[in-house]
Amino acid sequence: MSRTVAAAALAAVFVLSSPAVVFAAAPEAAAETPKAGTGGKEAAEAALAKQREQAAEAFLKSLTPRHGVISLGDAEAELSLTDKYYFLDAADAKKVIVEAWGNPPGSAEGVLGMIFAKGTTPLDDAWGAVVTYEAEGYVSDKDAHKINPKRLLKDMQSGEDAENKARKEAGYEPTHVVGWAETPSYDATRHALIWAKEISFGSNPDHSLNYDVRLLGRRGVLSLNVVAGMKDLAAVRTAAEGVRAAAAFKPGARYGDYQEGVDKKAAYGVTGLLAAGLGLAAAKKFGLLAGGLLLLKKFAAVIMAGLAGVGAWFRNLFRRKEA
Repeated sequence: MSRTVAAAALAAVFVLSSPAVVFAAAPEAAAETPKAGTGGKEAAEAALAKQREQAAEAFLKSLTPRHGVISLGDAEAELSLTDKYYFLDAADAKKVIVEAWGNPPGSAEGVLGMIFAKGTTPLDDAWGAVVTYEAEGYVSDKDAHKINPKRLLKDMQSGEDAENKARKEAGYEPTHVVGWAETPSYDATRHALIWAKEISFGSNPDHSLNYDVRLLGRRGVLSLNVVAGMKDLAAVRTAAEGVRAAAAFKPGARYGDYQEGVDKKAAYGVTGLLAAGLGLAAAKKFGLLAGGLLLLKKFAAVIMAGLAGVGAWFRNLFRRKEA
């Protein structure tokens, strides 16, 4: 996926709002499912539930949770995860984003991994944090005081018609930014840009929450995008702070290590970074910017429908893998 703002902003809005493919019955399995007229409705439902259980079990067994200090390679950063969290690498994160959560493959490009709370799985109705990095150079924070949340929200919403037209043509439901779940702000002490959006997908009454934390470094920006449901906003705020505290650039790559005239400097400041992260057309003038994970959906409750009674079993299975 192209990393230009134009391409990234377009790809970002192509997000599904239906149950993940991996949990639907495979064609061969579906053919074996007794029909209501032959085996009875109850038998058909039981067979389908069994197929979903098997698919979910296989999916969770395919993941490898990691703990402790996680190096993020080219990002020149690391995650120091306490026993409250675990990490899934890039390959596993793609499985979660695309197969389990039902987002298009392009949404997972450039993802370094994901962070989850210990004791939960990607199939639970719980949050997950998507980790990405953009080596765009040093982003000046001198313009942080110019952030205008009200105007940014208006700009996002005014561009939805064109985006949803493209979504419709691609076979996806429309999305709508309902409002700020967390007003954009910049922490000059920790060099962290934070914002959160409440997003609706089609007619689904359960809105999604995308909670973004961008950490500025000497040579680029580390992004932690916490994805959950709006009902989990309070818990996500706490989780986002924990995840932010766990992430840090390595010595020599920190924001304060920047050397004027020696290091690459981004052609935009904090306001440009925010505009790109929000997918605003105005960000195009800045060239290459992160924007490919603007609207990830997380409707785990939908995914787990039909798996009643096995949720605890899955969590126990995953805890054994975490140990």
